[in-house]
This record gives sequence, structure tokens and C-alpha cells, in this order.
Amino acid sequence: MSAPAVLVTGGAGYIGSHTCKALAHAGFLPVTLDNLVHGHEWAVKWGPLIKADLADINAVDAVFAAYHPEAVLHFAAFAYVGESVVAPEKYYRNNIGGTLNLLDVMLGHGCRHIVFSSTCATYGIPTTVPISEDQIQRPINPYGWSKLMVEQILSDYERAHPIRYCALRYFNAAGADPEGVIGEDHSPETHLIPLLIEAALGRRPAVEIFGTDYPTPDGTAVRDYIHVGDLAQAHERALAHLLNGGESACLNIGTGRGHSIREVIRAVQSVTGRQVPITDSPRRPGDPPTLVADPRRATEILGWFPRAADLQTIIATAVKWHQAHHRRAPRELNSRPLTSSPCPPAGARKPVEPSPHVPVG
Repeated sequence: MSAPAVLVTGGAGYIGSHTCKALAHAGFLPVTLDNLVHGHEWAVKWGPLIKADLADINAVDAVFAAYHPEAVLHFAAFAYVGESVVAPEKYYRNNIGGTLNLLDVMLGHGCRHIVFSSTCATYGIPTTVPISEDQIQRPINPYGWSKLMVEQILSDYERAHPIRYCALRYFNAAGADPEGVIGEDHSPETHLIPLLIEAALGRRPAVEIFGTDYPTPDGTAVRDYIHVGDLAQAHERALAHLLNGGESACLNIGTGRGHSIREVIRAVQSVTGRQVPITDSPRRPGDPPTLVADPRRATEILGWFPRAADLQTIIATAVKWHQAHHRRAPRELNSRPLTSSPCPPAGARKPVEPSPHVPVG
């Protein structure tokens, strides 16, 4: 008997590809739909790859006709926070328009279950920490608004149509596949841990820290870092929840533990045995001092909990990946990066060089 198919939009991206591996190990056939604007063909290893864009509704319909997926895991989205501020139309058109096409095709083919890749950016500046799902959602950038709008669309579709969904609001994804098969490879890279690792390995000159005067123990921003493998398992558990008749839900996916930027720097230095060159700069507007999840509801509903919650363990998997896969970084080192993070960034990025920088999944 063949494995049941699950459509994974953005399955060639960082979190999507790790989730495809988890799905395959759970007995599913992950069918990746990705336009490869920012995903990687080499990351699709556990099922077929269909090179297509959600904007092409006929191509999406053809995938459903060919594979008859039982459910959808929806990662495909542009996710650079800074870019969303200067090009909001791009984010609303892609993140919302693509989702509407996907939902309409799902309905046409009788597919009733979707797990949506949401974000803690829907909360904006939190009023209390740790952040529970009941906290008011007030995004501070178009990226966060686009994700919150999709959550609202899913809720409205469920009232009008026989669709169930899980929206997973996750915090700062980090780490890599412990077996070293896949890992994090963004261009441009804006996430803190890979930037620090590249600086430690001598692949970039320094990492700039934005804000050293926050009301935190060491003055730098605090974030909740969740291993990408644990994120993948959360998606697989959410899928099982829906297929077993579970109710729709919006859930935080994090560790419930926060680490400051300086703590992360020390951990990277401990794992690599090398110093990380850094420079301190003023805060950036809109960076909250602390973002930490309250993940208890995900444990209660999905039976999920993070297995690699220790920061050094998370970093060690990332270091293993980066040591084995030398980044192709010249284009990144010669221009200004865009701010990107599932959550508002933790105040770190590479410095801008004095001379002569919209992802899916």
C-alpha cells in the first residue's frame, strides 16, 4: 500500500524541508510545491518536487489532481520583516493571495485539513511574557499582518466550509538536522545563530548587535530559540491531530525559555572553541526586549514538547551543518541585508561593508 500523500508548500525551504523528513519517517509521502525563489532543490529528499508558484492556480490544481493529498502543510511565504515594510504589496499579494488560491483548490478536491506556518510576529510588542495564545495580536509590520490575516481567513473558511486547521505560531527557529542531511542556508542570512557561527568560522568579519541597553539581565534582547527538528515534529503532530478528528487550533511552538544575545554568543564560542567578533550598535525601532513562548497549550492539545531545548545542543547541530557546508556568501558580504525573522529580530545582523545585499518556506 502506498504512503498517503501530504502537500508541503515551501517544502524546499529551511523549516519545510525538515518537516518533510519528519513526515516521511511518520509514513507519509511529502509532495513539495516550491517555486525555488529561495528554497533549494537539494533539500527535497523524501518525496517529489513540483516547481510551481501558488499564484498559478492551474499548477496547484494539477498537483492535487496528480497526488490527491490528504492534507496540506503550508509554509510558502515571503518572510523578510524589513522588506515587508518597504514592499507591503509584495507580502500581501504573495502571502495572502497564494493562500486563497491554495484553499480554493483544496475545497475543489475535497482536501479538508491544513497546518499553517504562522509566527509570533502576529503578537507584535507583547504586553506580558511568556506569551500565551490568548494575548492580543497586534503586529507591527506587514509580514506579521499577512500571517495574522491568513489566520483570520482560515477561521472564516472553517465557518463557511468543511475545513479544519492548525496555525502554529512559532518563535525563533534554529539548528539543523542532527544527521547533517539538511540545514539552514538563506541568502541573505539574517538569523542570529548562523551569523554568529559564520563569524566564528571566519566566513564573515563580524556580527553587529543592535541594542545593549534593554531591560534584560545583560542589556541585550532575549528570544526563545526552538530547534527546527522540534518544529518539524510539531507540524507532524498537528497533522495527526487534524487527521484524527481534532478541532482547529492556534498554538505557540517554543521552548518557554529565553536566551539573550550575549548568552547565544557565549554558547557559539563554547561549541566552536573560537571567539565571535562583534560590534555594538544602538537599538532598532520595533525590537521588543523579550519574546518567550508559553507552549503549554501545544503540549496539552498535541502531546508535543521540545526535545532539544538546550541552547548548546541546538547550536551544536547548526555548527555541524555549517562546518560541512561552506556557504556561498560573496553576494551577501557585499551589500546590506534585509531584516528577517519569524519573530521581531533579536537585534543582530552582519555589518554593512563600506564598498559595494523574499523567501518561500
